[in-house]
Amino acid sequence: MNALLGTKVAAVSRWPQTTRKRQMGILTLEEAQIVFVDTPGVHNPLHKLGELMNQEAVDVLEESDMILFLVDISQTPAGEDRLIVGLLSALKRSIPILMALNKADLVDEKTLEEHRSAFEELLPRVQSVPISSTNGENLDQLVAEIRDRLPESPPFFPGDQLTDLYEREIAADLVREAILENLRAEVPHSIAIRIDEYREREQTGAYIAATLFVERESQKGIVIGQGGDMLKKIGTTARQKIEAMNGRDVYLKIRVKVRKNWRNDESALKLFGFSTPKD
Repeated sequence: MNALLGTKVAAVSRWPQTTRKRQMGILTLEEAQIVFVDTPGVHNPLHKLGELMNQEAVDVLEESDMILFLVDISQTPAGEDRLIVGLLSALKRSIPILMALNKADLVDEKTLEEHRSAFEELLPRVQSVPISSTNGENLDQLVAEIRDRLPESPPFFPGDQLTDLYEREIAADLVREAILENLRAEVPHSIAIRIDEYREREQTGAYIAATLFVERESQKGIVIGQGGDMLKKIGTTARQKIEAMNGRDVYLKIRVKVRKNWRNDESALKLFGFSTPKD
C-alpha cells in the first residue's frame, strides 16, 4: 500500500502481525479512485488480541468490493496462506479475487513459476500478478487489474486524501515499527503503544508523548535496555520516521509501563483502541 500511494502511511517490518488494525489507503487516479483496506494478517491466534485481529480481517473481506490476496512468492504456500484460502472459499457472497505475488525480485524465473503454480493450485480460478513493492515491478499492471474488477461509483474521498488515519495514529504505528526493527523474538508483539499527547509547537514542529505497555517486568527491562540505551534507540528511530512522514521536527518522549497480560484483557484492549466482540 505504501508503494502504491508513494508515501508511508502503514507500518511495515519483516515480522508477522505487524498490522494490528484495519487502515485505509486511498489511491486517486485520473479515471478512478481505489480505496485499499489493509487488514491484520490472518493467523492461528494465541490470545484475545489475535482473535480480534482475525475477526477484523474477516469483517473486511465480507464488506469489500474485491479482494487482493498478497502472498510472498519467494516461498511456497505456508499454513497461514492455506488458512486464508479457507476463509476466501467460505465467503457468503461472490467477490472478485486477485492474487499479488510479492517479492518477485528475490527469485529467478524458474523458482517464480514453480511457486506461482503452487499458489495458483490453491485458487485455480484466480488470476495472479508477480510484483515487487520494493522496486515497483508490475505495480501499474496490478493497479489496472484492480481497477477493472471494481464497480463504478463516485469517489468516496477528496483527491488529496491518502488515508483515514490522523497523524497521531500513524505516529503510533511508526513507533511500533521502530520497536519491531530494534527488538527481537516475542517482546515486540507484547507491546502496545498509546499516544498520550500530540501537540503542535507553532513553527518549531510537534511534541509527542507516548507510553509503551509491556506484559511483564522482565520485558520492561529489555525495552529500556542498559542505561536506557534501547529505549533511546527506539525513540531515535521512531522520531526519524515520524519526521519523514510529517515533514517537520518532532520532539518524542517515550516511557514504559507494565500492564500484565494485556493481550487477554478486554478492558486493556479497549483502552488501546481494539474493538471487542461486545462492541
